[in-house]
Amino acid sequence: MSSPRLALLASPTEDAQVALAVLRARHGQRAPQDADVIVSLGGDGFMLQTLHRHAALGRPVYGMKLGSVGFLMNHYRQEDDLLQRIDAAEPAVLHPLEMLAQTESGASVGSLAYNEVSLLRQTRQAAHVCIELNGEVRLDELVCDGVMLATPAGSTAYNFSAHGPILPLGANVMALTPIAPFRPRRWRGAVLKSGTEVRFRVNDPHKRPVSATADSHEVRDVTEVLVRESRDRSVTLLFDPEHNLEERILIEQFAV
Repeated sequence: MSSPRLALLASPTEDAQVALAVLRARHGQRAPQDADVIVSLGGDGFMLQTLHRHAALGRPVYGMKLGSVGFLMNHYRQEDDLLQRIDAAEPAVLHPLEMLAQTESGASVGSLAYNEVSLLRQTRQAAHVCIELNGEVRLDELVCDGVMLATPAGSTAYNFSAHGPILPLGANVMALTPIAPFRPRRWRGAVLKSGTEVRFRVNDPHKRPVSATADSHEVRDVTEVLVRESRDRSVTLLFDPEHNLEERILIEQFAV
């Protein structure tokens, strides 16, 4: 069997660029559309950029940590044989969230999120948000700094910082988590089936403007945001067997 053709991509940091030069000298370079595997060198932020730019190609992505945060990455070890590591890697299939946001100007903006879709207040005024699940109002008004819907892969990131639950990979659930909620005081979020359609309606958007962000794509002055898991889109990440994504999520749940 021939060696996989690699597309080597790196963040602009010095460490990532040095690693890129070393790996290109060893393995050559292919364009993402001509490669069998995409190798992403950087942190989680660069990995998300890679997924957003190239997931439609259907190529598996193997990441190596050369940034500040690397939950979605493997360790970078210059002395190791990269091709052997890729051959032994275990796949993790992720389904992104689809966001469709309506704005005060009447625009309709769509985007994908592999970590989370978050709504955040734009001014000092708290956001007032109505939450519907599958067309049924579950919360008339959440008064908060914001609210988010997170995937299992994203549940250890912003969601966890906002005191949301860490979700096991493959559990087919999503985390609905408020950000600094003020009212109702006792509501701390919910775990939803992955097929749930979540609609956020912004109450009084002119006085209390809200933005919506799908990973790093921000839409300002939204009035309504529809979010659901995409079943017809997916991306495959590759992880070293001793530290695959499922194991990392399990470790995070027992971290003290």
